[in-house]
Amino acid sequence: MIVICPSCKKKFNLDINLITSEGRDLQCGSCEHIWFYKKQEPMSEPLQINEDIAIKEKEDSEKLNEDKSKNQLIKKLVEENKKAKSELSTIKKTDGKSEKIKKNKSSKFFSYLFVLIISLGALIILIDTLKTPLISIFPGLEVLLFNLYETLKDIKLFIIDLS
Repeated sequence: MIVICPSCKKKFNLDINLITSEGRDLQCGSCEHIWFYKKQEPMSEPLQINEDIAIKEKEDSEKLNEDKSKNQLIKKLVEENKKAKSELSTIKKTDGKSEKIKKNKSSKFFSYLFVLIISLGALIILIDTLKTPLISIFPGLEVLLFNLYETLKDIKLFIIDLS
């Protein structure tokens, strides 16, 4: 026989012969709760079907079907709303331009700025590498290159002082 602790709801398998007809105290092995347990006598007469329950179940199923149809209607309305919003987002304009395009332009600006900075760095490294042949071809370039390198050193020291 299976007995359930009323405190922690743990189930125990118990020998039916250990419980007398008057009942006895049981203690849960899990939570140590003690309670009085009495055997329940089996019902001598069979259960009868209540017609009210059958009618209520039928009403509940009809109500459930109505709820399902309402749910489908709500889903359909939500899908139509999503479509309308997507159409509005393409039509909606701010100062004659779409919001999506505006976001795209700001991200393009930063990507162009990033590419420009990397390109300038690569150009300076290339000029430094080819400094000697360039000075032999363009003698006045030596002073400009010296000033460029000094300016870059000053910028580097300025950035270090900021941190």
